[in-house]
Amino acid sequence: MVDSARLDDAFLALADPVRRAIVASLSTGSATVNELAEPFAISKQAVSRHIAVLERAGLVTRSRDAQRRPVHLDAAALEQLTEWIDRYRLQAEAAYRRLDAVLAASPPKKEKES
Repeated sequence: MVDSARLDDAFLALADPVRRAIVASLSTGSATVNELAEPFAISKQAVSRHIAVLERAGLVTRSRDAQRRPVHLDAAALEQLTEWIDRYRLQAEAAYRRLDAVLAASPPKKEKES
């Protein structure tokens, strides 16, 4: 079960399009702040602040590799979000399957003649 506060933090972090783009970029591999900042028309400091929000939400981590400080996507954190979403998606799909069964079992309605 995902902690409610952690879930709130993660979804709030992902509400920003720049942070979603950073997550998308990190899905292909780790990168430095400079590398992550390249496609954006914002300062490296602004990108660092976005990364800090993602880090507080538990979606990314940083490590030290000599002078480099690469940012890494935490796949396990994304998996927890996916599990939470899937639980409700599966419930909704089950409800639609029940509705489909009811509709399939009901006799077709005759159209009125004009």
